[in-house]
Amino acid sequence: MGVSAKTERKLRDVMDRLLAGKPQHSDGRLTKNNLAQEAGVSSATMFRAKAVLAVWDTHIDTHGSLTAGEARRDADIDDLRRQLASAKREITELNRRLTAAVTVIASFHHDNQILRTESNTAGTVVPLPTQPRA
Repeated sequence: MGVSAKTERKLRDVMDRLLAGKPQHSDGRLTKNNLAQEAGVSSATMFRAKAVLAVWDTHIDTHGSLTAGEARRDADIDDLRRQLASAKREITELNRRLTAAVTVIASFHHDNQILRTESNTAGTVVPLPTQPRA
């Protein structure tokens, strides 16, 4: 026993709407439960609509069970993961360079302190007398 022409039409319309990513009564995932929920029919009624389910299964097998929005979301997530990995690599390199710069600055500071100490203990510089030119 199948379903009425009206129920089959409703299921086909709902299937087209779900596949287009425009759910009205579900979360929009491409599942048979959502197909039944969107159409307002029981799962038992939906499973009697063999022709509609054959089209549904063929589409899902061919295109996957992701809606266009889910595919975009997954692509965005992949892109953000690549950007995050790149940013982490850059941060690691900048931290390495910062550590090297701190080491060099500390060394310069130490050398500067030594030179200041030597300058303070060396006394004063006295200019040599110059001879007048004849």
